[in-house]
This record gives sequence, C-alpha cells and structure tokens, in this order.
Amino acid sequence: MTTHREAPLWKTTVIVSTSLQNHDTVRMLMAQQHRIRSSGSVEAGAFIFPLSGTAFLLVDPQELPVHFEESGVIEKIKKFMQVHRNSFLLLYTPFTGKKELEILSEIQCRFFGSNLRILPVRNNAEVVEGMLTIAKATSKPNVDNICERLSQAQTHIVDSSPVWQMLRDKLKLSR
Repeated sequence: MTTHREAPLWKTTVIVSTSLQNHDTVRMLMAQQHRIRSSGSVEAGAFIFPLSGTAFLLVDPQELPVHFEESGVIEKIKKFMQVHRNSFLLLYTPFTGKKELEILSEIQCRFFGSNLRILPVRNNAEVVEGMLTIAKATSKPNVDNICERLSQAQTHIVDSSPVWQMLRDKLKLSR
C-alpha cells in the first residue's frame, strides 16, 4: 500500500483594501487560512502580498462607465504601479463582451512596455488561484528553490547538449 503525501499548505499574509472586506475572494483566502489584514491606506481593490513583494489590483470593467477613459481607472493603475514595483492587474471579465475586450485592449496599449502584468480572470476562484500562484512562486524560499531548479536544468541541458559535446570534441582534437 502506498501512501500519498500531500504538499504542506502554503499560508501567507495578505493586506487587503477595506473596499474588499466583504468580497468573495477575501472569504476564499480566509477559508484557505491565509492571514488577512485590512487597510484603508492601500488603493481600493488592492491585494498586497508583503512576503513576496507582489501587489494585485482588481478592476471590474462592468463597474466602469461607458466611456471608461473618464472613470479615472488609468490614473488609478498608474498610481498603483508607482507604489508597487511588482504589480499585477486582475481584469475581472466573467464574459468577454465587446466592452471588456475594448477595455482590455486599451489598457494593454496604454501600459505596453511597462512593468504592469495584466491577468484576465473570469471568476473569483481564478482571482485567488492566480494571486496565490504568483505570490507563492515569488516568495522565499520558493523563489530560491525555483532558481536552483532552473540552474540545475540549465546545467543538465548544457552537459547533455550535442552542440556542446561537438565543441568539446573539437577542442580535444585541436590540443
């Protein structure tokens, strides 16, 4: 009989804007036993993972006016990016209608080449899964483990590469 060992659950602290206190994503994070701290001093719609240095801004295009340029969302995103170096925009689009696609396209064009990463999400489960995946991958010691595994993979690829073997053989012949 084999026993299946489950990986230990990863738990972290999340600072959440007070505007999201009653949001389903916060309840989902609490159900997974993450420590939630509410703050009125962070941008409305923000989730901050201090141990990984990542911040997420949740924007729902359905809550924006028809002329979303007038909503102030672009300025809000710019301010968010200035405050948080490692920033992600969670664009909540439960369905992909014309308005949502236009907003996504406009935001992508406005922030092309910046350090803002845009993550379209369709539901609260995807919001939580996306944030936790990114936060876990960028927090210690996980980031160190990932870097070590990438380094080992690179070494293995170089060591077993036929190109490198050919170059080694050529080097031996020229000596």
